[in-house]
Amino acid sequence: MTDDAHIRLQAAIPALRRYARVLTRDPSQADDLVQDCLERALTRLHQVRGQSDLRAWLFTIAHRLNVNHWRRFRRVVSWGETTPPEPLQEAGQIPHLEWQEVVHAFGRLSDDHRQIMMLVGVEGLQYGVVAEILDLPIGTVMSRLSRARAALHSLVEHEERPTLRRVK
Repeated sequence: MTDDAHIRLQAAIPALRRYARVLTRDPSQADDLVQDCLERALTRLHQVRGQSDLRAWLFTIAHRLNVNHWRRFRRVVSWGETTPPEPLQEAGQIPHLEWQEVVHAFGRLSDDHRQIMMLVGVEGLQYGVVAEILDLPIGTVMSRLSRARAALHSLVEHEERPTLRRVK
């Protein structure tokens, strides 16, 4: 592996870890998925020569490994073991309580909606790239994203907020 390929692969690891956590909802399983994905990527790195951003390729590998894992084991990940995705913005940019509401609501989205929101909203990938990663038509990606955004907005707006009383 060339130094350039090593650097590009290393630069994509934080995004791959975020995506793996969204896929698995479990930090330990996410780490295993990242390791499996990187092992597979290292053996096939020659397939992506000239590609500067390896995220889409790595996300495709991770998605397929995860699908294969769940097909084999057919088990459900418990909600109690979930970890919210790591925020990409500094905490000072978003008021802390509002950010917690969004993270909590994000965790309550369906798996399909969380994946789409992570790939488009957080990673900033184009619809066509997301369609390739998830092996879906681009129209399905667009409609899922629209429904995911609406669901997230609805969850954030309908969260019960504590009533504050004015103290003089």
